[in-house]
Amino acid sequence: MSRQRIKAVVMGASWGGLEAYTAVLGRLPATLPVPVLLVQHQHPTAGDKLPWLLDTRTAMRVMSAQDKTILEPGCVYVAPPGYHMLVDSDHTVCYSLAAPVNYSRPSIDELFYSAGHVYGNGLLAVILTGANEDGAAGIKYIKQRGGITVAQSPLTAEAQVMPQSAIDTGCVDWVRDLPDIGDFVVEQVFGLQE
Repeated sequence: MSRQRIKAVVMGASWGGLEAYTAVLGRLPATLPVPVLLVQHQHPTAGDKLPWLLDTRTAMRVMSAQDKTILEPGCVYVAPPGYHMLVDSDHTVCYSLAAPVNYSRPSIDELFYSAGHVYGNGLLAVILTGANEDGAAGIKYIKQRGGITVAQSPLTAEAQVMPQSAIDTGCVDWVRDLPDIGDFVVEQVFGLQE
C-alpha cells in the first residue's frame, strides 16, 4: 500500500500519561521533521505545567501552543487544561471551549478529528494509557482518512481502557509495548519521508 509521507503525529493519554509520554518522547530526536501534538486529560484548574515537565524529558522543544501558533517540525505541542486543542486548515493550533467530550476538555477525539481532517493519510496517531474511551472514535476517523494508527499494548498500560477501546474499533494498525512506541514513531516518520 502506498502512503503519503507523515506530516504530523498526534498522541492521546489520560491516567498514567506522564510516564507514558516520558517513555515515548524520550526516544524522539530534536530533528524529527514533523510536529507532535498531544492531549493529556487534566483538571481544568490544573496549572499548565505539563509542557515544562515533558521538556526536561525529550530532545524536542515542548510547549503549550498559543492560539494560531504555526506548527513546526521538531516541536511538541501540549493541549492546555480546560481547552480542546485543534489543528486548523492553515496548519496552526486553535483552541475551543466547546463542551467536554468523553467528560474531557481537552479531548483526544477532538484533536484527532481536526488533525485527521487536515493531514489525512499523512497523520500518525498514537493512543496511550487511559481510563476512558476518549480517542477511540478519533482513531476510527483517522483510519478512514488513510492515516496510520497505533495503540499502546493494554498489558503495558497503567490504565487499559483507552488503548483497549481503540483496539476494539478494529482500526488500529499496530499495537506496541510502551518501551517500543517512541522508536516505532521514529521509524514510521523517517521511513516514510520523501
